[in-house]
Amino acid sequence: MTEVRTIALDVMGGDHGPEVVLPAALRFLRQRGGFRLLLVGDRDIIEAGLRKLGAADEPRLEIQHASQRVEMDEQPARALRFKKDSSMRVAIDMVKEGRAQACVSAGNTGALMATARFVLKTLPGIDRPAICTSLPSITGHTWMLDLGANIDSSPEHLFQFGLMGSVLAHAVDGNARPRVGLLNIGQEEMKGSDTLREAAALLAASPLNYIGFVEGDDVYCGKVDVVACDGFAGNIALKSTEGAAKLIYHFIRREFTRNILTRIAALVAMPVLKAFKKQIDPRRYNGASLLGLRGSVIKSHGGADSLAFSHAIEVAAVVVEGNVPQLISTQLHAAIAEKQAV
Repeated sequence: MTEVRTIALDVMGGDHGPEVVLPAALRFLRQRGGFRLLLVGDRDIIEAGLRKLGAADEPRLEIQHASQRVEMDEQPARALRFKKDSSMRVAIDMVKEGRAQACVSAGNTGALMATARFVLKTLPGIDRPAICTSLPSITGHTWMLDLGANIDSSPEHLFQFGLMGSVLAHAVDGNARPRVGLLNIGQEEMKGSDTLREAAALLAASPLNYIGFVEGDDVYCGKVDVVACDGFAGNIALKSTEGAAKLIYHFIRREFTRNILTRIAALVAMPVLKAFKKQIDPRRYNGASLLGLRGSVIKSHGGADSLAFSHAIEVAAVVVEGNVPQLISTQLHAAIAEKQAV
């Protein structure tokens, strides 16, 4: 019999809460077998929402009541101290207790990271968790981390980011030797800060497939599979990508609606335009993994719609199937052993 795994959803988190999470949960279940979902939040609100969607009797859904919610502008320390029965905290508790193999939340990023780190703890040998997601590239996608959890990162932290990203690429994409690069202002060895050059030395001496420094445009050109960087640079790169995608779509739409002739051209080109829009749609890349924890936690964009949130749930499913936390732990120990042997 196929094992049925469980993913806990923070139903109350994010800008839209149940009105997005519940339809996304049903969308995921229609597309996926082998998983059940644990809906965490206000029971009355969740039950009313499911009745409205005609899914009150869905057998693969279970409700776990939580009396509080973490606000999007709430201080992480306050959420950690005073919101012990929040939907976010309870969903993470479910992972720690083994009732769920992963949790997904669109809630406050700082609170999610602080709570997940406090409840689940980091893996042995990992100093700081990192936020990782995939960005579109010519050949498919590129994994990038950190995307905002760690503004200042030491060489050792950057090495750990590269290792964790490599494990994720291997588990999700089946890539036996993911190409790992360090984000820098140039590819030459003398470029960048002392921190980057020291991190490069650590990666070069590891068993990872380290290819050297990469620049911003390399992220999208298919030259690298995993890009490691500090959270400051990574978050700017992520938001710039989302903005560029919206800009391109805006310009194309404007030009094709300029006059009657361009509207006719748009009708002819419609299949191509729809395919292009799908390729650069940020919603298809929603769902960032909090890597380095003793459990799987996925962060959805706070303003995600139901399609985007269902993609975040899918990321959780893939991470669970790939047993990513255990693989990170195993590969980190192997890398440390190899470094000590040398």
